[in-house]
Amino acid sequence: MDSQKVAFVCLHGSAKSLIAAQYFNRIAIERNLPLRATTSGPEPDRKVPENVVAGFKSRGIDVTQVQPVLIAAEQLSDTSLIVSFACEAGRRLAPSKPEERWDECPAVSDDFDIAWTFITGRVEKLISRLSTQ
Repeated sequence: MDSQKVAFVCLHGSAKSLIAAQYFNRIAIERNLPLRATTSGPEPDRKVPENVVAGFKSRGIDVTQVQPVLIAAEQLSDTSLIVSFACEAGRRLAPSKPEERWDECPAVSDDFDIAWTFITGRVEKLISRLSTQ
């Protein structure tokens, strides 16, 4: 199986897409799968919000050094799939790439744990699907 890259995209690149990419990469590495993920957004936050840092920390993941990234067409050029959280940037910058929409994701700012459960459940299904292709 060739290596595949998934680009997770949300407005600020610092919460929903960050949870998805961090969890995706952790599972892919643990299972020795040729899959990797990135996170970005069209309006990146200056830093990861404190509630997100705290939510990750409670799960043993340190994101204090993570800097949200501005989405760019170049970074999507080798992407196999774009997963968007209520954000059009991926489709606009890479219209030929396949895209999934996870728009119904609960707001991380409302409840980190509920959003974490939604996102990680979706990531598990996505990894299972990609690893059998």
